[in-house]
Amino acid sequence: MYCPQCNHRITYVVDSRELKDGQGIRRRRECEKCRYRFTTFERLETKNLIVIKKDGARESYSRDKLKIGIWKSCEKRKITQEDINKLIDRLEEKWQNKSEVAAKEIGEGIMEELKKLDEVAYIRFASVYREFKDVESFEKELKEMRQET
Repeated sequence: MYCPQCNHRITYVVDSRELKDGQGIRRRRECEKCRYRFTTFERLETKNLIVIKKDGARESYSRDKLKIGIWKSCEKRKITQEDINKLIDRLEEKWQNKSEVAAKEIGEGIMEELKKLDEVAYIRFASVYREFKDVESFEKELKEMRQET
């Protein structure tokens, strides 16, 4: 691990702690040369999951891309980074034995998880994912959501 301060190659682990979700490790490191301390995170690497898009095209799965899309629907809501990470962890766990996953399965999974987390974020995400064209589309989704609860 290279030091981000001086680029020296030798650093030591000063402290290690498991992340709250149990899905990784947080390490405090110190540079042998300049004594700069910094934090690194280790996560279990997911295999190269392929996403099958609506049009049949295939692309590599990106956790960051998923997180950005979810965050857009959660803006100005009381949802934490940890909430989003846990949501994505639950989804990735469902796909762990697959080499390919349909974009539709990803979108439906996100909506299912968001519905439990925050109804407003769910509606925002659904409006983009399901491509609502008018107010009636919103009303229909809200009516279905109310019937479920």
